[in-house]
Amino acid sequence: MMKRTLLSLLLCFTVYAVQAQSTSDEQDKVKWFTNARFGMFIHWGLYSAAEGIWKGERLRNGNNYAEWIRYRNRISETEYVRLAKRFDWDKIDPEQWVLLAKKAGMKYILITAKHHDGIAIWNSKVSANNLSKLSGTDRDVLKELAAACKKHGMKLGFYYSHWLDWEHPDGWDHNQEITGRITDEQYNKYWQGKVLPQLRELLTNYGDIAMIWFDMWVDYKSTIVKKEQLDQVINLIHELQPACLINSRLGLPANYPGIDFETMGDNQLGAVYTSHPWETSGTIANSWGYNALENEYKSTSQLLQSLIGNVSLNGGFTLNIGPRADGSVPYEDQTRLDEMGAWLDKNGESVYGCTGLGLRPDQHDWGRITTKTLDHKQIVYLQVYNWPLDRILRLTGILSKPEKAELITDAGKVNLNFVQTGPYTHIQLPNAAGDHLVSVIALTYPQPVELDEKVAAESTFDGTALTGSNTSEKKSSYKNVPFDGLRPSHLVIDKTGVLTWRVYIPGPGTYNADLSYHHNSKTAMQVKISVGDQQRLQSLKPTGKVVVEPHDSYTDEFVNNQIGEFVFPKEGFYDITLTAHPKEQEKLLLNRIWLSKKP
Repeated sequence: MMKRTLLSLLLCFTVYAVQAQSTSDEQDKVKWFTNARFGMFIHWGLYSAAEGIWKGERLRNGNNYAEWIRYRNRISETEYVRLAKRFDWDKIDPEQWVLLAKKAGMKYILITAKHHDGIAIWNSKVSANNLSKLSGTDRDVLKELAAACKKHGMKLGFYYSHWLDWEHPDGWDHNQEITGRITDEQYNKYWQGKVLPQLRELLTNYGDIAMIWFDMWVDYKSTIVKKEQLDQVINLIHELQPACLINSRLGLPANYPGIDFETMGDNQLGAVYTSHPWETSGTIANSWGYNALENEYKSTSQLLQSLIGNVSLNGGFTLNIGPRADGSVPYEDQTRLDEMGAWLDKNGESVYGCTGLGLRPDQHDWGRITTKTLDHKQIVYLQVYNWPLDRILRLTGILSKPEKAELITDAGKVNLNFVQTGPYTHIQLPNAAGDHLVSVIALTYPQPVELDEKVAAESTFDGTALTGSNTSEKKSSYKNVPFDGLRPSHLVIDKTGVLTWRVYIPGPGTYNADLSYHHNSKTAMQVKISVGDQQRLQSLKPTGKVVVEPHDSYTDEFVNNQIGEFVFPKEGFYDITLTAHPKEQEKLLLNRIWLSKKP
């Protein structure tokens, strides 16, 4: 009996050790990616020569994705492949893309080796329908790009469209949802005859490949692709390039064995802190491939905030450019990347190797927070989008006191004065912001910071908004509705219950409170707001509609109602509660309670 017990313990320990080692190996494999945080996506292929226009007609789909032009504008293969003659190989220089990415502070490059049109941009032996052969050149863009990446210390990854292929007779295109003309057997001919052989080419002919990025944005179960086929892809990549990362758009969950990181939807930024590796692929404008009629460019500030916001939630940002058929990059793309690079050259320590804190992601109205450990100390970076007019930056949620606070400027780091009280840190700012795009303040803590995740944050406007997103309860029993473009975010109070908020009062004082709500019943609703033994009863009158735009646009009106005063006798934490007893079919839409110190 003892031998069996010892054997069982030994077996359990061995399994645990193997699992622990496997987890450690996976973390090491993806560590470069989670440290990099910022990379370049390049959409470049046969579609680049069409420039989003076909025979004088623009794209037929409202999303204006120029790389979809063959499908959207119903172009025959015979006519489509003639676009290859528009490529100017005397001007095409992939090293310039690498230099642009390096100057922008990017750490990896991802290029569309084969997009949905099925045309490989490398000199593929698997299919003669590749850019090299079609345009009559013996050059291989991927070989040149791989050499340039190696020369400049840039990691290289390939985008490969595995699910969709409009070139192959047995490939899939969405119109087959109507025609239904393809079988599983036919599709497997495409898979075995093109997908796997071309992936083998990409993984054997171009040196170390950092990632293969797939583009099935739905679960494979809703497509023609089979799990066994996806497993073949994973096994092939692991066989040929064990260190190569695979993204979740292979069509599998982020936690599936062999999937290394999650890819969000196109331009979908993070909303909550996510512990596993993830990234957003985003565009500088709207289209991914070059579109001559593009006019929806994002500002540099917007792009930087997308990057910073993702890093604050443990994610990364892969930002796309769409070169023309001569390899040139649009001026608008270049200027934004140059500006981002200049910002990262000064403030990059607040992005590279950083993650976020376990606080509510959007609780500070002045910006976002990133952090990392450096020399056994925790550095917390305050990414300030909105420089406060009163020159006080209000940080909420860190109970620890920093050793120092420094503003990063062009001339170096400048020490700032601060006061830390409970979960509040107030930092005295100079008149001039540290940067004209996003200013960065570095707080240094001798030990890992202690957080208070429940306390409601101070606003830049010297008050505290109590909303559906910062209640003390982890999950409210009421539905939390986000801003929908017309109505503000609100809780739907449709049953008896109590809401609680945790606030911190830095010293004795009297505070005013008011409540913003919508109530469309015929009679008033009674609610009670309490702090300790102080209670304020409110009769919330019905509200109606408000005109958004003349004649045709109306929405629910949210009105402000004065609650009264609350006296806080001393410094400390307090609970503020709201109790409601709605009648059957009655609903109160609660926008916020605003608490501010009486002048």
